[in-house]
Amino acid sequence: QGLLARISDLLLCRWTCRNCCQKCFDCSCCQTNEDEVEILGPFPAQTPAWLISSQNEDKDGDSDNAISELPPTLQDVSPDRRRSSSDASRSTYSLTRRISSLESRRPSSPLIDIKPIEFGIIGAKKEIVQPTILRKTYTPDDYFRKFEPRLYSLDSNSDDMDSLTDEEILTKYQLGMLHFSTQYDLLHNYLIVRVIEAKDLPPPISYDGSRQDMAHSNPYVKICLLPDQKNSKQTGVKRKTQNPVFEERYTFEIPFLEAQRRTLLLTVVDFDKFSRHCVIGKVSMPLSDVDLVKGGHWWKALVPSSQNEVELGELLLSLNYLPSAGRLNVDIIRAKQLLQTDMSQGSDPFVKIQLVHGLKLTKTKKTSCMKGTIDPFYNESFSFKVPQEELENASLVFTVYGHNVKSSNDFIGRIVIGQYSTGAPESNHWRRMLNAHRTAVEQWHSLRSREECDRVSPASLEVT
Repeated sequence: QGLLARISDLLLCRWTCRNCCQKCFDCSCCQTNEDEVEILGPFPAQTPAWLISSQNEDKDGDSDNAISELPPTLQDVSPDRRRSSSDASRSTYSLTRRISSLESRRPSSPLIDIKPIEFGIIGAKKEIVQPTILRKTYTPDDYFRKFEPRLYSLDSNSDDMDSLTDEEILTKYQLGMLHFSTQYDLLHNYLIVRVIEAKDLPPPISYDGSRQDMAHSNPYVKICLLPDQKNSKQTGVKRKTQNPVFEERYTFEIPFLEAQRRTLLLTVVDFDKFSRHCVIGKVSMPLSDVDLVKGGHWWKALVPSSQNEVELGELLLSLNYLPSAGRLNVDIIRAKQLLQTDMSQGSDPFVKIQLVHGLKLTKTKKTSCMKGTIDPFYNESFSFKVPQEELENASLVFTVYGHNVKSSNDFIGRIVIGQYSTGAPESNHWRRMLNAHRTAVEQWHSLRSREECDRVSPASLEVT
């Protein structure tokens, strides 16, 4: 009823009057009599421009044909009536013929043959794809048979261990008990761990039969804060006893909030001079479960450890090659947590460096001996003459020994870096040095046993 409605009708509706902008059947200017309605039929009140232009061309020809084609009933009518009827018939016929001629002139739409499109490989055979049918019906018994019960058994690393009391653990494993205490010093920001004593430790175990005394153990304790196992500490060795008294105190410089997120791990190890040290048992305690500021003492039962043998220690090395001078520089920086070889005073470790070309030993050098420590600092440099064309065939053998005055030196651990490396970390260090000439490349290396090195590296077999 408003202005917008009329404008929309004018633009969109074909039945809108162009004079008054109203519906043709509502406006007064478009009203017709019955004859006009019969003649015009559904066409608009005003004839379109394209119809008017074509109507003038065929006006004369259409009038003559229309009179001859009148039906016979109209010829008998009165002249006035016949005149009006003839005019109506002429108009109707002219419009019908003109519309049909215009429809024929309009360009026809192209015919599109729509067929289903098939995709496939030319020459391939058509195969009907059907869902496969399971040949075997799986039953619950077959499903659970895939599980390995040993993976779900109760061991020292499972969470169910926390539900057992110390008496039940002691009865089950019979590995003895450990007495220790913890307290945090807020004034100096460090954690104090005191290893007091142990009791009822089991007799020693020898895996290779080389142990001489099978009645008594030589225990000591290693202390670390998980997940950091590298920065650990250890007590002295107590000779030939199953109830050692340590009374040793250790400090860890760590913030209080960080200490609450750590887990205290105490590992009791049996020292053996002629064999690998054997782990007796361990105790782990989350520090978030205790009041560190107040502190406390605990007796905890030892549980088995998945690690039967202790690590041999780590060695920090730096390699640098100078291609213009043909020199390979080696820096022995430090070592930590070396295997203890002397029961009374720890170890007197030193490092021997040997250069092997192919399978031939060419040069041997060694560091000074550090007295009574398992965490020695060396900071010593060595230089080897290695031409660039021979560098790819060279190997460096690093062996850590414990000095022994009474007998031969005690072997601690070994690694090989170069052509015959003993592992992926050693190969990676050598490759980094080759890609960075004139640049010192440092890396920590875990020491390996003599048997392991001899098995994987031919260069280890060529040295003593």
